[in-house]
Amino acid sequence: MRRTARVWRGKSTPAKVESYTRWSFHSFGVIEVVTFGLPPFGNVPAPLAWTLFGLVSAHALLCAAASSRALDWTRGARPQPLRLPAAVAVTTAATAVVGMTLAGTDRHTAGGSAASAGAALFVGVIGFGTGTLALGTRNKRRMLYIVGGATVGAGAVSFPLGFPGPVAVITALAVLIAAGFLTFTAAFSVWLLDAVYALDEARETRTRLAVAEERLRFGRDLHDVMGRNLAVIALKSELAVQLARRERPEAVEQMIEVQRIAHEAQKEVREVVRGYRQADLAAELAGARGVLAAAGIDCTVTGSASGLPAPVQSALGWVVRETTTNVLRHGDAAVCSVSLRAEDGRVVLTVENDGAPTGEAAGGGSGTRTGTGLAGLRERLSAVDGTLRAGPAGNGRFRVVAEVPLAAPLPGRDDRDGQDAGPGRTDQDGRGGRDGRGGRRGVGRAMSEVAS
Repeated sequence: MRRTARVWRGKSTPAKVESYTRWSFHSFGVIEVVTFGLPPFGNVPAPLAWTLFGLVSAHALLCAAASSRALDWTRGARPQPLRLPAAVAVTTAATAVVGMTLAGTDRHTAGGSAASAGAALFVGVIGFGTGTLALGTRNKRRMLYIVGGATVGAGAVSFPLGFPGPVAVITALAVLIAAGFLTFTAAFSVWLLDAVYALDEARETRTRLAVAEERLRFGRDLHDVMGRNLAVIALKSELAVQLARRERPEAVEQMIEVQRIAHEAQKEVREVVRGYRQADLAAELAGARGVLAAAGIDCTVTGSASGLPAPVQSALGWVVRETTTNVLRHGDAAVCSVSLRAEDGRVVLTVENDGAPTGEAAGGGSGTRTGTGLAGLRERLSAVDGTLRAGPAGNGRFRVVAEVPLAAPLPGRDDRDGQDAGPGRTDQDGRGGRDGRGGRRGVGRAMSEVAS
């Protein structure tokens, strides 16, 4: 008993529902034998009673085996059963005809107990047989055909046995009710079992998607953190190389700066791994000014981040980081302006540069086609009811405008990050800082200025 309990507890919920459904159909066989196989004893001669009992028992066993095979088929464990349903149909017809014959021969006797038992056996056997046959098909129309055929057949068999018209009609209606009810029970049980399995699969799929989403969030956050830092490290390293070749002492200062940025990147990576990464708007504005200036790009920043809610600062901080990286990597900017202002209950951040190449796509920093970086920023801003607009501003300029309401809601994804992890947030055209045109040309301008 304890072992059975342990086995039951070890099953999943869908497996428990399947076991319950299977044994429910098996119990129908017991109900059929008790209800229709035992009453003939005492009402008909013993040999005939044993014959009816044997027929009903054989019919019940066949129905139990056929229902089990049909459930296996609905779960995809076995092919569709064909022989067992055929055996059930033949046994159902034979047992029902014997029962109806008994009812017809005994209907004029006193009491009519044998007739009552035969009629009940006729209706019950057809009902259980029809319900079992309905399990072997997934087509609702075929189920209706089975029930309709059983009803018509019951009425048609009644007339040759001498039953009057009203009795034949009542018999047919009884078969219709019994067969319809058991068919509906079988169909509903299979539907419920399939629904339980579908819900379990959906829960597993949701779990896998949550894990995949978390992995994507981690990868994008890591990309956000490392993207600009690696671009700056590459830029300053090349600048230090050129300074060292000219034996300029500034090369040491540049390498010290590279070392500092590398340590900061290492610290930020640890924060991402621990899940405590948060973009600070004031730090990002100061960092953007310093990075762009190091690349030879004249950068002006207006506005202050003080007093803004933390979710707003975090969302706009990611915008500054992403747009700064794209200015370095795409286009050939000489001037970049960053403006932050509050108006009508909203905070507006505008980043504009003059390095938009004509007719060429940049992955979010410039050009005429937005990349996945801007798509990611839109998802970040949507977490705080913000919006993002990006596109050419005329005269070779590219403008990114982010608006966030001051009363921004807390992001649903992670209160610590102040961001919503959505797919495709921060990919910057898949190119490293060394390949970006803006970073390379900015290095060239900075080198030329140092050399002069």
